[in-house]
Amino acid sequence: MRRFPAPSAILELLKPITWFPPMWAFACGVIATGVSFEGRWHLLVAGVILAGPMVCAASQAVNDWFDREVDAINEPQRPIPSGRMPGTWGLYVACIWTGLSLLLGWLISPWAFAATLLGLLLAWLYSMPPLRFKQNGWYGNAACGISYEGLAWFTGSAVMMGDLLPSTPSILLAILYSIGAHGIMTLNDFKAIEGDRKMGVLSLPVQLGIAGAAQNACLMMLAPQFGVIGLLLVWGAYWQALVILLLIAGQIKMMHYFLQDPVKRALFLSGFGVPLFVAGMMVSAFAVAGRFSVN
Repeated sequence: MRRFPAPSAILELLKPITWFPPMWAFACGVIATGVSFEGRWHLLVAGVILAGPMVCAASQAVNDWFDREVDAINEPQRPIPSGRMPGTWGLYVACIWTGLSLLLGWLISPWAFAATLLGLLLAWLYSMPPLRFKQNGWYGNAACGISYEGLAWFTGSAVMMGDLLPSTPSILLAILYSIGAHGIMTLNDFKAIEGDRKMGVLSLPVQLGIAGAAQNACLMMLAPQFGVIGLLLVWGAYWQALVILLLIAGQIKMMHYFLQDPVKRALFLSGFGVPLFVAGMMVSAFAVAGRFSVN
C-alpha cells in the first residue's frame, strides 16, 4: 500500500475540470467594471488563479474527503476510495490547499482575502458534518452557486477597482447568475442518485424525483437569464439582450432533449448547454462595462 499519493492522484483530487466556472465568473466581474487592465494585470492573473486552481481546487479536495463513503458506491475509481490517495492524505491535501488559498488571497488584497475566507468557509460547511449543506440539495446547490458564480464575480469587480464596492448592475448580474448556477449544480446530482439514496443525501433528484429535479434544473437556469434580459433592456443594452435571448433558445432546445432522459443526458446538457449559459455571463458583463459609474 502506498504511503504517499502520486502527483497524478493529487491532481485528480483537485479536479482541474471544475476550475473553469469560478475563473470565468471572476473574469466576468473584472470585465463588468470597465476598468483598464493597464497596471492591473497582476491582479487579474492572481485572481483567476485564486478562484480556480486554489479555492475551487481546495473545495474539491474537501468534498472528496467527506464524500469518500458515498463515492465508494457511486464512483469507486476516485482517488480516495480507490486507495490511490492513502490514509488521511485526502484531508491533508484539503487543509494544505485551504491554507495556500488564504495566503494568496491575503497577498492580493483585503477584499480578496475576505472573499477567500467566505468561499472556503462555504466549501467546508458544504461537505463537513454536522451542517454538511450538501445533505440537502436546496442548500448545497445554493452554497455552490454563490461561491462559484456570485462571489467570484463580485470579487473580480471589487479587486479590479481597488476593493471598492462594484456597481449595482454588476451586483445584480452576479446574484442572477448565482441563482442560475443552482440549476447547473443539480445536473451533477443525476449521476449519484443510487449512492445518495443509500447514504441519506437529499439531493434534488432524491427529493423531487428524476423528472421533477430535471424540470427544476431547467427552470433555475432559464429564469435568471430572462431576468438578465429584462435588466439589459432597461439599461438600453438591446443587442446584448438579443444575443442572450439567442443563447437561451439554444439551451431550451437542448433542455427538451435532456428532459426525455435526464439521467443519461445530464452530462450532455452540462457539456453543451452550460457553455451557452456562461457565454451569456460574459455578454452581460461587457454590456455593463463602462455603462455605469461605481457606487
